[in-house]
Amino acid sequence: MKSKEKVVVKKYKSRLTFGQKLWQSRVLILMCVPAILFFFAFNYMPLPGIYVAFVKYNYRDGIFGSTFVGFQNFKFLFSSGKLFQLTRNTILYNLAFILLGNVMAVFVAILLNELRSRKFVKVSQTIMFLPYFISQVLVGLLVFYLLNYDSGFVNGVLGSLGLELFAPYSNASVWPVILILVYLWQQTGYNSVVYFAAIMGIDESMLEAAKVDGANGFQRIRYIILPSLKGTIVILLLFALGGIVKGNFGLFYNIIGTNSLLYGTTDIIETYVYRATLTDFNFSTASAVGLYQSVIGFVIVMVVNFIVKKIEPDYSLF
Repeated sequence: MKSKEKVVVKKYKSRLTFGQKLWQSRVLILMCVPAILFFFAFNYMPLPGIYVAFVKYNYRDGIFGSTFVGFQNFKFLFSSGKLFQLTRNTILYNLAFILLGNVMAVFVAILLNELRSRKFVKVSQTIMFLPYFISQVLVGLLVFYLLNYDSGFVNGVLGSLGLELFAPYSNASVWPVILILVYLWQQTGYNSVVYFAAIMGIDESMLEAAKVDGANGFQRIRYIILPSLKGTIVILLLFALGGIVKGNFGLFYNIIGTNSLLYGTTDIIETYVYRATLTDFNFSTASAVGLYQSVIGFVIVMVVNFIVKKIEPDYSLF
């Protein structure tokens, strides 16, 4: 009887016009209006500005009055060899942030779930959550006062022990590790909240049944908790991959600044665009890099979503 009712409902819905479907969902649509207006104002209305990437921009003539140069701005970027370095740094850093960040977040969420003292869990969550709200400017100052060659805390300890002093601000090779550690320190507590909430949504009876059957803590994590987190992990990874060519400007600029000695391993697309726009006043080149960045991000999301859809259709975005 229920199957027949479902068939009737499906036939009824298929006969409705688009306008009738909108009217039936009017409450949900009204709830979505603020988000729709936000994305329209900040994501779609600025799209005509893409044209800047194809002109030799000058202030007097404006965007649409400037001389059209086609792909000349892109040609300059590719021929200079700068774009490869920027793309490599941005993607490698973001891959490290995404993979290590999610692994650490899942680990912390599971660890908190295994603790029996709820009061201790709340205190721990608060302590780990606080770094996320610290200004990137303060994070940059903290790193500087830790690693400064002349008066930094690290060199103060090394000097007192009679060891060789650490000079990171003149050595580009050490910064990938430093930046990743700073990112994990600041973001892990915040990222773990989503996974902790997902763990809280797991049916407690499953865990209790596994415990009764003799499963230890590691077995419950491996066979129940981690498989239950699979959907959440995949969706968050897909969203994160959409911004894989968008660097964390605040982190990199406030820690590295304009130290050209470190650009080889720390210069990303965002910092280059900032310098090109505000230092060199080269709006056309900066816009070309930004457009390149958006196109690459879109392609990566589509490819990864296609692969996920082939493997696990239920976990794909669309």
